[in-house]
Amino acid sequence: MKPNAKSLPTFAILAAAICWGVIGLWSLQLLSAGLSPYSIVAVRNCGGLVLLLAIFAIKDPSVFKIDPKDIKYFFGTGIVSVLLFTVCYFSCQQMVSLSVAAILLYTAPSIVVVMSAILWKEPITKAKLAALVLTFFGACCVSGVFAGELVAPLMGILLGLGAGFFYAMYSIFGRYALEKYPPMTVTVWTFIFCGTGALLIANPTELVSVLSQGYNWALALGLVVISTVAPYILYTYGLSYTEAGKASIMASLEPVTACVIGVAVFGETMDLLSLLGIVAVLAGVYLLKDG
Repeated sequence: MKPNAKSLPTFAILAAAICWGVIGLWSLQLLSAGLSPYSIVAVRNCGGLVLLLAIFAIKDPSVFKIDPKDIKYFFGTGIVSVLLFTVCYFSCQQMVSLSVAAILLYTAPSIVVVMSAILWKEPITKAKLAALVLTFFGACCVSGVFAGELVAPLMGILLGLGAGFFYAMYSIFGRYALEKYPPMTVTVWTFIFCGTGALLIANPTELVSVLSQGYNWALALGLVVISTVAPYILYTYGLSYTEAGKASIMASLEPVTACVIGVAVFGETMDLLSLLGIVAVLAGVYLLKDG
């Protein structure tokens, strides 16, 4: 069944990108408070799992009913995508600059467009190609990659490319799952897997020590609700009505949001190159507005 408003899936995807883009509001402060990247991964995924289980155990228990044969799709969205993406991305940030990590991550839309063309024969139109170029160029500008020389160790580059690949896999595995299940079922089962998997890398002593101090628990709650559960629900819903390639490109609004948050909240400066990047990303998204 199609949504009443044609623009609703697009709005959902863009809203998801914005929610992901404000993650720095929570993660940077939690890092400063003493949480390691792996602990932040655990907070995101385990916290998301607990919240979704609590909501849907009461609201709609039917989301927990799936065919055991389809577990492979949710292993794909939860472990192969969400868990491995976050581990690779935060590890990459420890080895290279944030600029390099961001650019390597945003190889994801290109991966999704190519794989969608192979798997589902989604056409690679001129609009898609133009949007890919604009959004990738914009991400480069916003992240500051053109501001100077970039030197990175091979392992850091491989981890960044891995983050982009696993990030792209959510759109691929999610598309398969959405052919059989509603968006909420896909989201819940994704977190059943990534939340359980995150327990393997959690440091309980560190988590208790840091989250019990001051308002760190509120930062963790914001990370879980606003920048984890909400965007995955929104993106999965939008993906159910949108070509995977287009959805991935539209999600490139995320680094633009991060740039704005950096300026507005953390006092970072915005130069003409960053402003050009924002315009480029918005132009790329606009090219895909009609589906």
